[in-house]
Amino acid sequence: MPLTLEDFDYHLPAELIAQAPLPERSASRLLEVGSGADVDRSFTDLPALLRAGDLLVFNDTRVIHARLHGVKDSGGQVEVLIERAVGPHEALAQVRASKSPRAGSHLHLADAIDVEVLGRVGEFFHLRFPAAEDLFALLERHGKLPLPPYIRRDAGDADEARYQTVYAREPGSVAAPTAGLHFDDTLLAHLKDEGVQLAWLTLHVGAGTFQPVRVDDLGEHQMHAERYVIPAETVAAIAATRAAGGRVIAVGTTSMRALEAAAQDGPLAAGAGETEIFILPGFRFQVVDALITNFHLPKSTLLMLVSAFSGMATIRRAYAHAVAQRYRFFSYGDAMFLTRNPDAEHDAV
Repeated sequence: MPLTLEDFDYHLPAELIAQAPLPERSASRLLEVGSGADVDRSFTDLPALLRAGDLLVFNDTRVIHARLHGVKDSGGQVEVLIERAVGPHEALAQVRASKSPRAGSHLHLADAIDVEVLGRVGEFFHLRFPAAEDLFALLERHGKLPLPPYIRRDAGDADEARYQTVYAREPGSVAAPTAGLHFDDTLLAHLKDEGVQLAWLTLHVGAGTFQPVRVDDLGEHQMHAERYVIPAETVAAIAATRAAGGRVIAVGTTSMRALEAAAQDGPLAAGAGETEIFILPGFRFQVVDALITNFHLPKSTLLMLVSAFSGMATIRRAYAHAVAQRYRFFSYGDAMFLTRNPDAEHDAV
């Protein structure tokens, strides 16, 4: 029978949704998910799950101050959440207001920025910011860090550091690549000392990552688009790892999405692109052998992705175990280590 949205539901007690990070990044728990029993570990045990010659691929995107408040020309209140930049002074954004702003109108944001509404692009508004300053510089000074909708508080000073990875470099995301939040400089140095290789790519996470799947027929769901860049050095490192018999391990679903999207039409190649890839059970993975990831929302596309990677039965068992053992869920929560299950390709929608 075809799979439906209900096949990716599970019960999650609200108190297991992490509302704040732990005092130390690498103090999180790590669930090692295998074909047999799952193993409860600490994230500092990660080096024991890797071997010399393995390659970790990280997403070095940086979360921007994407949330802005202000008023319309009419005086009505408005909240803007940048989805992504589309030029040095333009962006697509979600706009919340009692009445949607019209093309040609202006938004006055943070008591400092006059923004023109150029029109609509699907569900987003196309906004033009002042040309006197770079968009990201304006947002850094006047915007606020956006936390996910399931974190029931405003961002504080601690989030400025903890909702970024320690290796964040390229500004453009409105949500953190959260699997990377568990890594600190000490753990990264330890991994390199053990002979584990590190590589980087960039995928800018859009606010669409939090949008629910609204159709029961998964074939009708339209994924949001995200931009990525894969450097030549990373492609070369993946090829060298393959040749030496090592594993390619994606740190987070964002790294996986970029790599698998870039390999869908042929061999993995360096360059920039935009992906709307929707990874469902039955998907044939071309690049990634193992995945480090946090726990994902019920009925979410990311839960479908990990089910495609490790198998639906395996993921159901792992999530039931994590709930029973009181793991912390979502962005500031704990992590899993998954390996690719070739048999999962026979699970089809």
